[in-house]
Amino acid sequence: MEFYFYSILAGMLALIIGAIAAVAILKEEEGSEKMKEIARAIKEGANAYLKRQLTTIVIFAVILAVLFSFMHNGLGIVLAFIVGAVTSYLTAYLGMSIAVRANVRTAKSAEKGLDSAFRTALLGGSVTGFAAVGFSLIGLGALLAFFRVLQIPLLIGFGFGASLISLFARVGGGIYTKAADVGADLVGKTELNLPEDDVRNPATIADNVGDNVGDCAGMAADVFESYSVTLVAALLIASSIPHAPSSLFAYPLYISALGILGSIAGVFFVKVRNGRITRALYKSILITVVIAAVLDAVLTWTMALPVGYFVAVLSGLVLGFLLFWIADYYTGESSRAVVKIADAAKGGAGTNVIMGLAVGLRSTWLPAVFVAGAILASYYEAGVYGIAIASAGMFSLTATILSIDSFGPITDNAGGIAEMSHLSAKIRSVTARLDAVGNTTKATTKGFAIGGAALSAIALFVAFAHAVNITVIDALNPLVTAGIIIGALLPFIFSSFLMEAVGRAANMMVVEVRRQVRSIKGLLQGKAKPNYARAVDIATVNALKSLALPELIAILTPIVVGLVFGKEALGGLLVGMIPASFMLALFMANSGAAMDNGKKYIEAGHYGGKGSDAHKAAMVGDTLGDPLKDTAGPALNSMVKVVSTISILLAPLFLAFSLIH
Repeated sequence: MEFYFYSILAGMLALIIGAIAAVAILKEEEGSEKMKEIARAIKEGANAYLKRQLTTIVIFAVILAVLFSFMHNGLGIVLAFIVGAVTSYLTAYLGMSIAVRANVRTAKSAEKGLDSAFRTALLGGSVTGFAAVGFSLIGLGALLAFFRVLQIPLLIGFGFGASLISLFARVGGGIYTKAADVGADLVGKTELNLPEDDVRNPATIADNVGDNVGDCAGMAADVFESYSVTLVAALLIASSIPHAPSSLFAYPLYISALGILGSIAGVFFVKVRNGRITRALYKSILITVVIAAVLDAVLTWTMALPVGYFVAVLSGLVLGFLLFWIADYYTGESSRAVVKIADAAKGGAGTNVIMGLAVGLRSTWLPAVFVAGAILASYYEAGVYGIAIASAGMFSLTATILSIDSFGPITDNAGGIAEMSHLSAKIRSVTARLDAVGNTTKATTKGFAIGGAALSAIALFVAFAHAVNITVIDALNPLVTAGIIIGALLPFIFSSFLMEAVGRAANMMVVEVRRQVRSIKGLLQGKAKPNYARAVDIATVNALKSLALPELIAILTPIVVGLVFGKEALGGLLVGMIPASFMLALFMANSGAAMDNGKKYIEAGHYGGKGSDAHKAAMVGDTLGDPLKDTAGPALNSMVKVVSTISILLAPLFLAFSLIH
């Protein structure tokens, strides 16, 4: 049997596991009619957003598919592009579809205790994790079966299809979720002194919807993209090696397949003991890493490959765990950095924000050191191919990491449903504990996604260099220098439009919430219901309107640079863009998450608790941090990979034509 058929079989196994988890979730009780009503509103809002987003995606995809069809081997590229886009969208849609059903069931299962609610939330999140690896392996395996090894370069179309969906899901979902969140907080919490999830706040449902379209669907598409383009890059690099044996093509796919087995153990056999939720999640990742490492060692020996290949893979596995730990170290709910930020709030909003930004800046050094270490270790053991298989090793943890990530929005929504349904204090205490940990997991998995995006982008850069026959990037060449400057500039310009979009949409949300409070009689007394649908519509329309310009910046910049200045300048652009995006994304994600948890630390009763001057100051820091951590920072992952994949995809065009040689 050809090696790509094993990839398809592994993908089918992952989808079967995901389906089993989905069926188990749907069998759980939903709770009271009030709980079902709130969950239904969240589900309908999330589905409405994804359907409207799909229309925008289809327009972009059709235009790009038509343009690609005129290229050499255009029909093959278009086929791969469509498969990549469809499988990515299915991952995001199916994962979110279960997440918006698991939230109410998690709230209901909290009646049975902490471990029951934990398992329901993690099981719900696992559908996203196993769907991502399943669809990716099936999509790539099917294309390999169709194209055969000789046409591996066409697979970059698959990577670009995944990248396009990721860019839409990350950018659109990020703008949506933070417009709703900031709008809900600024009026609900600050002006009206309402609890976190209060039925009287018109933006509450929109806020809960945002958790799903941003942190669930957006993250799923992001990591699916990294997982897929990493495998594509590994196959492209293997195809550039003269007389490469088939084992070099099979190895990264087998590594990914074995990661599924590790994730099954890591997700389904973990329990909360003595109320230590975070420890259970760490145990989940460690189990996955250890089992994957053992299986990869056996695989390397069985395939008679050099031991250095296993060392490269192991460096990726260890890096994945370290990136998760580092993000927790700087953003964990009671970490030293978070307490420092909370303490700074005693001096006011200014000192709180200054400390939060300082923590974010400092949080970049350890990930940079570890990513650099993994690159050096993998390169010296297995050359440029080693960087690709190190990335594959890291992303073999994908099912577990995405399960833990989706755990976050599920528990967040469960806490909101429990609050809005006025469940007992005992149940709300369980959902509150899960929500607190879930808020941290959303930050820690972002660290994994950002580091992984950097590693996969470096693998793509190596593939680009092979595609355009570049062996050396000469920084003394003025065209290369110009490209480096443009590349370093790109993430800053891209992020600026996203921050502006959140600010504009959040302002409209604030105006709408204030309008409803004034015009709906009895709203604050609980005698009338807000118009939740109006708030959801504002967030949806503005998120989709704001997509076009950032999308065009990411797609057109490498095309313009490649056509005008040539392949050397485009190589310089990638050299400047990758590290700048990596550092900026880490800074934004970690500073935002740390300021968010600093606020929550005060809300837990420290430094005066809710309503205190310190709390009001921390609210300002949290408001600034929200679009940093959930919109601009994570969106850079997708931007980097879109620019990288389109650079490889259009490499023949840049070789044949440029205005400046």
